[in-house]
Amino acid sequence: MEPRVPHRRFSRRRLAGSVAVLAAAAAAGGAGFRQRGDATSTPTAPVRSASPTATSPAPQVVASPPPPALPAIEHASVGQLRRALDGRQLSVAELVEFSLDRIAAMDGGELGLGAVIETNPSARKIARGLDRELARGKVRGPLHGIPVLVKDLFATADRMATTAGSLALLDNVVVRDAFVIERLRAAGAVVLGKTNLTEWSNFEGAPQASGWSTRGGQTRNPYRLDRSPWGSSSGSAVAVAAGYAPLALGVETDGSIVCPASATATVGLKPTVGLTSRAGVIPISFTQDSPGPMARSVEDVAYLLSAIAGFDAEDPARGEVGWTAPEAASASAPVHEPGAVDYTRFLDPDGLRGARIGVARDVFVDSAAAALVEEVLPLMAAAGATIVDPVGIIPGEPLASSATEYALTLMEFPFALEWYLAAYAPDGPIRGLSDVVAFNEAHAEEALVYFDQSGFYDALAAPSIWDDVYAETARGNLAWSREYGIDATMDAYELDALIAPTTGAPTEISLGGDDFPGACSQLPAMAGYPILNVPLGDVDGLPVGLSFMGRAFGEPTLLRLAYAFERIHPARRPPEYTEPSTA
Repeated sequence: MEPRVPHRRFSRRRLAGSVAVLAAAAAAGGAGFRQRGDATSTPTAPVRSASPTATSPAPQVVASPPPPALPAIEHASVGQLRRALDGRQLSVAELVEFSLDRIAAMDGGELGLGAVIETNPSARKIARGLDRELARGKVRGPLHGIPVLVKDLFATADRMATTAGSLALLDNVVVRDAFVIERLRAAGAVVLGKTNLTEWSNFEGAPQASGWSTRGGQTRNPYRLDRSPWGSSSGSAVAVAAGYAPLALGVETDGSIVCPASATATVGLKPTVGLTSRAGVIPISFTQDSPGPMARSVEDVAYLLSAIAGFDAEDPARGEVGWTAPEAASASAPVHEPGAVDYTRFLDPDGLRGARIGVARDVFVDSAAAALVEEVLPLMAAAGATIVDPVGIIPGEPLASSATEYALTLMEFPFALEWYLAAYAPDGPIRGLSDVVAFNEAHAEEALVYFDQSGFYDALAAPSIWDDVYAETARGNLAWSREYGIDATMDAYELDALIAPTTGAPTEISLGGDDFPGACSQLPAMAGYPILNVPLGDVDGLPVGLSFMGRAFGEPTLLRLAYAFERIHPARRPPEYTEPSTA
């Protein structure tokens, strides 16, 4: 087997210079990137009249308009890149090379962003193959040749490791791709690399800092380098915010996509549990885990969701605990076949008109973010939405709590991890959670420098999923969050969606644990229902987001509403990479 190749690390001085160069390129609208086609071609020669006379004016020939100029690549959308690739303004090889160079220049060094653990050493070869397909007229779809970075939880049967940011899994070689990775490759996407995360998705112990892992170090927020990116899909959010790639994959158990999206002015969607397969994804919880798309726009999120969503017989929603999945409560078969739904068709710039939107003030967690919500409510109403304010979303019935959410994940995690390892990385030294704990104890000077593994000890001591307490806890959590929570609220007020600020502005990075204000994500997390973050605005120059929440399999509605909101309130601005000394 060829050695794995981590991406290069650069000095602080080179980072600063690269950031300045890239900022200048962005300000110039992408000047300096070679473009092909009509924009530089010679105009067509004038057509002569069949029987000209001395007094006949020369015919006027209007040249064909040039194709739209490609913006700076780090800001380009999937649609813009698609047109550039199809119009031969850009090759897949050039696009991949740009992404790899940008990662190399900006990710390492003393003040590097630290978003990427390793890049794919086969990326250039894959890009050349995709270019050959384009030359033959073969276009697999919108993602053909588009680079995608994936959280270091997704199994990839290539020269990259899959480790949850941990040293313990380095020798467990993956033997097959996760289902959603298969879907990406089939769509023609280039799996560019693995992004950093809060190690073991912030489940290992205390006190874990968002975006810190033993393999990847600390991921930094591109808007202010001393601030947290939130977590646990920290690297995926930072990578798309910084223009490494237009798309990334995250995974959410409770807030792990929408919170880092909020902190980096990006869009992140946690789909309904079971809509995107968890097979081949290092797990925490069958009832709550959900892989989802992250990007700089709602449209690009819809493109990525279209590629990865769909039925997979190996997903835990069809296994022993399938009765907990949202689809089990449906009389129909709500999970479509892979690739059968184009989610971009639900995007409507007038999508707020006629919608009833509830303001879920009982899950507001930050006063400064709440003030931004007050500013956008009139805009939404002017766009045709009916704002129902306030609505109560937290049930009064004492069926569940944060404690029962944690208790359920403790019972699920050991079984889920064993299943993943047996199916996707069966030949390594780690066969289950007890092996991970033993490895960490034996290598504590490297593996447990900044936090303990109290979460793992709790999971080993927890009842199993076959014990009665598991079913009791799961049923209580699901009833509290679904029947008495989101579903009851939306039924009572006849709502299309609920909104709340996702979380507060990112605080300073602290390896002693985050000063995290909380998030609005708990009920959608426990229910397994979708939640989508879109940029809302800034608090003291730092991004915060707005979350749209809805019913099971309500992704079309959330995408429609968020797309329309993005049009009337374009809050995203490019990051400034501000150093702490100048903040």
